Amino acid sequence: MDPRRGGWDSSSEDVTRPLLPVHDDRPTGRRSCSGLRTLLANKYLAVASGPLACALICALVDLGGHPAARNMLGVLAWVFLWWITESVPLAVASMAPLFLFPLFGISSSDTVAKAYMGDVISLVLGSFILALAIEHYNIHRRLALNITSLFCGDPVKPHLLLLGICGTTMFISMWIHNTPCTVMMMPVATGILQRFPPDELEGGADAREVQRFSKAVVLGVVYASAIGGMVTLTGTGVNIILVGMWSTYFPEQYPITFSSWMSFGLPIALVLFVALWATLCLMYCSKNTGRVLSAYLDRSHLRRELSLLGPMAFAEKMILAVFGSLIVLWMTRSLTDDIPGWAVLFDGKVGDGTVTILMATLLFVIPSGKADGEKLMDWGKCRKLQWSIILLLGAGFAIADGFKASGLTDILSEGLDFLRGAPALAIAPVACVFSSVITEFTSDDATATLVLPLLAELGKSIGVHPLLLMVPGAVGAQLSFLLPTGSPGNVVGFSTGYISIKDMVITGMPLKVVGTAALTILLPTLGSLVFGMN
Repeated sequence: MDPRRGGWDSSSEDVTRPLLPVHDDRPTGRRSCSGLRTLLANKYLAVASGPLACALICALVDLGGHPAARNMLGVLAWVFLWWITESVPLAVASMAPLFLFPLFGISSSDTVAKAYMGDVISLVLGSFILALAIEHYNIHRRLALNITSLFCGDPVKPHLLLLGICGTTMFISMWIHNTPCTVMMMPVATGILQRFPPDELEGGADAREVQRFSKAVVLGVVYASAIGGMVTLTGTGVNIILVGMWSTYFPEQYPITFSSWMSFGLPIALVLFVALWATLCLMYCSKNTGRVLSAYLDRSHLRRELSLLGPMAFAEKMILAVFGSLIVLWMTRSLTDDIPGWAVLFDGKVGDGTVTILMATLLFVIPSGKADGEKLMDWGKCRKLQWSIILLLGAGFAIADGFKASGLTDILSEGLDFLRGAPALAIAPVACVFSSVITEFTSDDATATLVLPLLAELGKSIGVHPLLLMVPGAVGAQLSFLLPTGSPGNVVGFSTGYISIKDMVITGMPLKVVGTAALTILLPTLGSLVFGMN
């Protein structure tokens, strides 16, 4: 009997409770099982695992008379267990260093708090605001429909349509975080798939062609978003974490700028994009796919949907102008030694975050042209800001500072001294594979936060340029192509119901191999020129 049909309030009743009284001959076992289920359901054991691991490390681990380093190791275990188990919200776990570091004597409250708002964090915050403006005015949808209709073909050419969808996603993901990009582009992609009648998906050769192409579209959006995020610093949190940790561990070295990273990230991304497109075409398209799709999809459909958006309004044009100006400022802040860029006008005191916040601020000043006094953006439109990602980045930088302040970096360096003399070019792909395996089971950002400090110390121990290991670690953390747990974008694609884990594995594995191979070739060649490594 469904209690909701019985007339009482189901919200106040436990529908799993027996309707008849239970005799007292077996109360203890039932209550203990119920208590265990409650503990597991509310993740109390996972919550306790963090403090318990920290206590065990502090009580049992001896790091040769370095209590601060021992405490740092315990705090690191606490935070990472909360991240991995998701026993508390990501943002809450990311704020833990704010109280753990002072309590365990690792660093002062002021020192750890400063890690949560630096120039790199400003870059991410401003980028998120710009992304919300683009989403609010449907600029991403207009761009996607324009490019997709351009590549659709008449009749439909599946290979070109996939190229248009994946290329659009990759381009958008270059300038905004790859997770919001996937969230914005997935409805555009599935909107195209929804043009196919559901009855056609039940059986038959044509139905199988439609199913395979649908898998290709969803996988293309998920993977193209991840690949596009590799190109720029704003595309993913991993690149931001790399930049922040590089400046923290090696402040005397030349910083990684927006333009320098793009000079290295773009070639790798292009190689991966070609591999993605070729994989999707070979695995999910046949000579009959175009004929089947032409019955339900053509260029006129896409143009009709585009016409419903109407002409581009003043607000959209202004947002594109602001965004385009920001890209120019990013690319020209620091150029070469002979052409220093516009930052020299301010004695090098401005960063990428400076201009990002400046341009984001203009969105709250420029009128939208829709109503008197209405601006392009107001704070109400910023309610969807991804504070959890911002706090996660801050926690990563705080942990990097804690490694140095506690002396744990020196201990790790001594422990890795046995690797001295190992060929760096052999260790670099191993670092990439190591990071790419871990990232399948936890988030990209958490993987980078864990792996990059270790690789930085490894680089110093074996006497090679640390970026020869840190860059492979960062790139490997973004090669999360096999499991839904690898990244939020993977979850978005998996939740559509069009793809399975098997689809992700057989499509993502070639991309992992190509990504590792491209990194192995480009890092010691192009990377040495871009980052000044020898």
